[in-house]
Amino acid sequence: MRHTRQIVYGMLAAVGAVAGATNLQVGMPAPAFKAQDQNGETVRLADYLGKSNVILYFYPKDGTPGCTAEACSLRDGYHAIQAAGAVVLGVSADSVGRHADFAKKHQLPFSLLADPGGVELIKPYGVWVPVIGIASRVTFIIDKSGTIKDIVTKVNTGAHDQQVLESLKKLL
Repeated sequence: MRHTRQIVYGMLAAVGAVAGATNLQVGMPAPAFKAQDQNGETVRLADYLGKSNVILYFYPKDGTPGCTAEACSLRDGYHAIQAAGAVVLGVSADSVGRHADFAKKHQLPFSLLADPGGVELIKPYGVWVPVIGIASRVTFIIDKSGTIKDIVTKVNTGAHDQQVLESLKKLL
């Protein structure tokens, strides 16, 4: 059973990566959002406007190998990302409770936003994979004014912190 689940999660992640296209483009305003994080706190894009750049990363599912590697990469590079003037917000269709377990298990220092059904963030950002109901793996770099400055569609899950830092250097 576990082996079958791993195969299915691997296929989901692959489909999510292939479906990484979005209708948003660099230079466009980032869609506003409001969602709960793993602690039940409400997080809005507006909370960061004028204060911080935002690394908004979408991923298919908590606990899968690629998603865990990506989250841990961003965790390991979190202090450098903060020093570059950004916050990290992860998004998937998982529940607040599942996010809480995932964040605790991997000691994630950033918010994971729950978007069951994809209504608040996943669909507005154009990364919903409707056939299987997950987000594709895409990261948006949003500046302090709320403008999309970069979109990473070819995510290297094991070194995503470095990809994000390269994008942030372009903002400085």
